[in-house]
Amino acid sequence: MRVLIVEDEGNTAERTARMVQEIAPESTIAGFADSVSVAVEWLQSNALPDLILMDIELADGSSFEIFKRIKVECPVIFTTAYDAYALQAFKVNSIDYLLKPLRKNELEAAINKFRKLQNKPEVNIDYQQLAHFLSGKQNKYLQRLMVKVGQQIKAFQLSEVAYFYIIEKIVFARLLSGERFPLDQSLDQLEHELDPGRFFRINRGFIISFESIGKLHTYSKSRIKVELKPPCEEESISSTERSPLFRSWLSGK
Repeated sequence: MRVLIVEDEGNTAERTARMVQEIAPESTIAGFADSVSVAVEWLQSNALPDLILMDIELADGSSFEIFKRIKVECPVIFTTAYDAYALQAFKVNSIDYLLKPLRKNELEAAINKFRKLQNKPEVNIDYQQLAHFLSGKQNKYLQRLMVKVGQQIKAFQLSEVAYFYIIEKIVFARLLSGERFPLDQSLDQLEHELDPGRFFRINRGFIISFESIGKLHTYSKSRIKVELKPPCEEESISSTERSPLFRSWLSGK
């Protein structure tokens, strides 16, 4: 079984690949694509995979753009942060939807479903209808931020943010590039506006992305110390009450 992984978060893509190979040791990761354009190019240049694992929202747009540009004739398992109730309406024979962060048991069930369907007649999927339905869901979480820098205004995608943190009562966004910008929003506001598949609030002073995690260390009282990338001038340690949830989030449970 050849699997293509379309995911714009490097750590998530690697973690997904590991889970696939644990669930299906006979599988081969045929490739990775981190954007709509890269996915289209890959599919045009390589033999069709047996299965695609695809995040709905990519760095350069919705993954449904892929289906507008080329014909995809293999089953797709979508990964998304959209609510499960909405997704139930679009459960069909040849594809499935998994909420992020991915749970191994749910991915295993989806792959088993794919295996059972391999010998069944092809099912046509109305990706246009699916894209239309989900278009209202895509603004559920914050997509971009605007900050004032001197007399200028800078806008950036949430995919560029490594983490948010507080210093002297000021909330900052640290980008993956290392840049830092002060924000008007509080961490409480951001916590409710950010995609929980990408970000987790580890304590009162930090909301971190999965992409920002460098190393993890055990700490007193069952807490976890996180080495962030880019490095932060403040220590980032999960609070006692959030540590169990943080472990679950890390493992995708």
